[in-house]
Amino acid sequence: MKKIPEIFYLKQSIILKPIAMFTKHLFESYKDFKETNLTHRRIKHSDIIPLIKNAGNMFNVNSIGKSCENRDIFQINIGNGEKKILLWSQMHGNEPTATQTIFDLLNFFKNPKQFKNEADSILNACKLFFVPMLNPDGAEQFQRRNAQQIDINRDAFKTISPESKLLMNSVDELKPDFGFNLHDQDIWYASGNTAYPATISFLAPAFDSEKTIDSKRKRSMQIIASMNTMLQQFIPGQTAKYNDDFMPTAFGDTIQQKGTSVMLIESGGYKNDPEKQFVRKLNFISILHALKIIADNSYQTESVDSYNKISPNVKNCLFDYIIRNAKFTGQVGNYTTDIGIRSISKTEQDLYLIDDIGDLSQHFAYKEIEFSGNPIHQYKIGDSADKLINRFFTELK
Repeated sequence: MKKIPEIFYLKQSIILKPIAMFTKHLFESYKDFKETNLTHRRIKHSDIIPLIKNAGNMFNVNSIGKSCENRDIFQINIGNGEKKILLWSQMHGNEPTATQTIFDLLNFFKNPKQFKNEADSILNACKLFFVPMLNPDGAEQFQRRNAQQIDINRDAFKTISPESKLLMNSVDELKPDFGFNLHDQDIWYASGNTAYPATISFLAPAFDSEKTIDSKRKRSMQIIASMNTMLQQFIPGQTAKYNDDFMPTAFGDTIQQKGTSVMLIESGGYKNDPEKQFVRKLNFISILHALKIIADNSYQTESVDSYNKISPNVKNCLFDYIIRNAKFTGQVGNYTTDIGIRSISKTEQDLYLIDDIGDLSQHFAYKEIEFSGNPIHQYKIGDSADKLINRFFTELK
């Protein structure tokens, strides 16, 4: 079984390799831009309102409309360039990593410190439009869907929900050249058939069932290829690429169809990062890297082949915990097998449940341990895993 090399989880300063000075220094200076009022996943609309109100005069802030439950959905603009870039986050209410990143980015442009030249070059070439929280009602309940129980990202065709209408109206009004579709994915995705988590996953969405590559989609692939190459310096082997089957009800595919070069970025898992704060940092670096190469057109040297070589995103390859060769005893007999444990996210906390029992030799986990000690009673799928975690993994937490 291929284990995750420990080098991936050493201090970031150790795994950092020589890269372009801009991203190297961004990585080292991230603390100067991190929005310290946002430190956990379960952020709500009320958490971002003060940050939006205090954004500063250099930003143009507007409410573009209301959610189902009458919460304002904001768009924050900055820049004077000709290239229009729309970045939207948290269309799924329980996917907040990039929302936090957007406020880090606002801090960067508000006071770029030693990166003033880079910030100015981006803002002189581009005009940025941020929608930091498209689904505030879902965020309130920490759930994927909106208050109507509609998955906004499957509502691009009919735009039944008010949130879908607002995003599509912005796209139709702005006609952005580039778009960043920002999401979280489950932490159990792997980079290919490996033990490496897909910490950051990408997609240049198709705009037709033939998966045609026109000039706009080619730009998406080139930008992603550059981001992926850059990230290998920080998370080698831990990036992935989504399947590009055309989904006409999805926003990325639909906006790509309208002529915008769309880059999907999905924030996955990283060991010992339950609140995805290191993954948030990777988002910050990735997006600024992309904005810089868009501003100076340097992405044009990248090849579609480099994009195609990114490892596929493999679902449900990882568990939070695996107990290997667990010994069971009970009414249905005595036997030895593996136990897989995964978390489910509720409004206030994560719950850990037994997700699988059986031969998990082709699966991996962020934390694994060999069973030892007296046999345990038989568990069922869906049972709480708290006792097992406390028994076997306390020393690993």
